[in-house]
Amino acid sequence: MSDASKDAVLVDWEARDGVAVLTLRNPPANTYSYEMNRGIDEAILRFRFDDALHVLVIRGAGDRFFCAGADIAMLDGAAPSFKYHFCLHANETLLRLEQTPKLVIAALNGHTVGGGLEVAMAADLRIGWRSTAAGAKAALVGLPEVTLGVLPGTGGTQRLARLVGKSRAIELMATGRNVDMAEAERLGIVNRVIEADSVDGFMARVLEYAGGFCPPHRASMAVGHIKRAVQSGAEVPLESGLALERELQQRLFQSEDAREGIGAYNQKRRPSFKGR
Repeated sequence: MSDASKDAVLVDWEARDGVAVLTLRNPPANTYSYEMNRGIDEAILRFRFDDALHVLVIRGAGDRFFCAGADIAMLDGAAPSFKYHFCLHANETLLRLEQTPKLVIAALNGHTVGGGLEVAMAADLRIGWRSTAAGAKAALVGLPEVTLGVLPGTGGTQRLARLVGKSRAIELMATGRNVDMAEAERLGIVNRVIEADSVDGFMARVLEYAGGFCPPHRASMAVGHIKRAVQSGAEVPLESGLALERELQQRLFQSEDAREGIGAYNQKRRPSFKGR
């Protein structure tokens, strides 16, 4: 890798009104490298430790790609041991994203394929953009790694199966078929699709939606605990999941937001949450 590419800003960070926006920036397709993954990892930790931030939105730079996955040219000349550790680090980074006790939204502002979809599936919610501009091409979603003779190696085989079921996931990955946002929504890969004539219009809608999960509108601590209960509880036996649910509920019972929410309900007024 050249010195210029090492110095390039691969992950942009912006935060406002409780919402952080992480932008993957590597034109033309926002492909990721080890350096970008380190930037993502650092941004996740920054988000975790900032008590003023409640929601993380991940997007790609521009209006054509969310992310097209790993930089294939970079991998082409890499040693097998590097490729293994590259995948391991990506697994660890996305697990950190998935286990962060705050809401994460992937704003799919363009093609979301290969490792790009693997990044998006580690988010809690995925919102797709369908451009209404004249002549706009449909953004595609999929895991086409089989066309390269490999499998989706940074969580795709596991997370897609958990989203759409084993048989449908195998079919999508074995054929390498990409789908548009509407079909991705029908399959359950995307939570919702927003129509807008520009990426700026799409992102404005996404940020408005994300802001609805922040105080004072929403008890963001409860949102984060709901996420943890589901993300961790879904991977263990029911009895263990219920135990986790009870422990998280007890923490919430001790929170200011629970006192505010219960008090506001009994006093027949709108609650004003603080996220603590």
